[in-house]
Amino acid sequence: MALNISEIRAQFPALARPAIYFDGPGGTQICQQSLDRINQYLVEHNTNHGGVFETSRQSDAVLDAAHQAMADFYHAASPEEIIFGNNMTTLTLHISRSISRMWNAGDEIVVTRLDHDANVTPWLLAAEDRGAVVNWVDFDVEDGSLNMDSLAAALERKPKLLAVGYASNSLGTINPIRKIIKMAHEVGALVYVDAVQYAPHGMIDVQRIDADFLVSSPYKYFGPHAGVLYGKKALLEELKAYKVRPASNDLPDKFETGTQNHEGIAGVLGAIEYFEWVGEKFGAEYADLFMEDGYSGRVLTLKKGMAAIHAYEQELNQALLSTFEFVPGLRLYGNTDPRRTDERVATFSFRLGDLHPRTVAEKLDERGIYVWDGNYYAINVTERLGLEESGGMVRVGATHYNTIEEVRKLGEALTEIAEGK
Repeated sequence: MALNISEIRAQFPALARPAIYFDGPGGTQICQQSLDRINQYLVEHNTNHGGVFETSRQSDAVLDAAHQAMADFYHAASPEEIIFGNNMTTLTLHISRSISRMWNAGDEIVVTRLDHDANVTPWLLAAEDRGAVVNWVDFDVEDGSLNMDSLAAALERKPKLLAVGYASNSLGTINPIRKIIKMAHEVGALVYVDAVQYAPHGMIDVQRIDADFLVSSPYKYFGPHAGVLYGKKALLEELKAYKVRPASNDLPDKFETGTQNHEGIAGVLGAIEYFEWVGEKFGAEYADLFMEDGYSGRVLTLKKGMAAIHAYEQELNQALLSTFEFVPGLRLYGNTDPRRTDERVATFSFRLGDLHPRTVAEKLDERGIYVWDGNYYAINVTERLGLEESGGMVRVGATHYNTIEEVRKLGEALTEIAEGK
């Protein structure tokens, strides 16, 4: 059963606003299930962790349920492998300190020019502290794909770590992550995957891709501002945590330093419950496919939901590509091949004639269309494309609550702007 977009949009209170939200790569709108969980937590069991009284027990039960829900979303082996934090950036800065303790002066690591800076600078800082050497992997400026020859050459040097994105938050490129991880493991490197941009759009299975670490931010997939790190249990147990002395050494507490954003974690639980609803409502046709892969229970339901979302977003992908093609003076960066939309998420960056990206974004805002401009913290991308000094690019990001009609209105607005109207 195809997604019923009216039913989908009814789950997002913010969509009642007379606006078109193409700003999803910077943060999606929150679903009602997440809002309900946040409100319920704050009203019914708002307290701290580990008390012997009723509300603390209730609070801990919600936190435990959220860890299990995210373990199912990632298909992790255990909720002990799930670490909550403020956002992907903060979690990465934190865990990079622990991981880099295993490096010696002269050891090497690998980062890519396609990544968000949150999966670059934490490792540059850690390398500086430990005297490690940083090797860079380039991307193809024509189609936005990661240069696999450049990656292979960097891995030949047997680095300690590869930091790589699942999908680009700038160009929309989906990296062949399973292949990349296999290449890295063959030379003994750990792999740290930034899945922030990919998580709203596709199925994640950390066991299938064999990720050592993977991190995302639920405010990019219909939840509150938070971050969620997966790490293989054996690695998390081995790493030293930077924490205060009374804090537990048990996972996941070991890395969840201080009092967490409990209501936010409850909201993440609600976001996963939303994906469950999508799977139950619209994912029946995908059941046999995933049952053959051995999925069951909530994991299976989540996979069905993401498959239904992915199928609809392929329609949005095609519609956006077709629309951009007919806007005068629009130059789209990255993969523009309509036959290769399975290699990208529906995130597009472009320039419009000689207009500054901020000007384009402002003119779209006047028409009630919300987009981003600049570098979106993927500064290595805009530098590599020679666009950083001139304002970066305009970014349009669609998610499954967007409609084909909204894509049509975007095209009309961009055409008017290009024509000076």
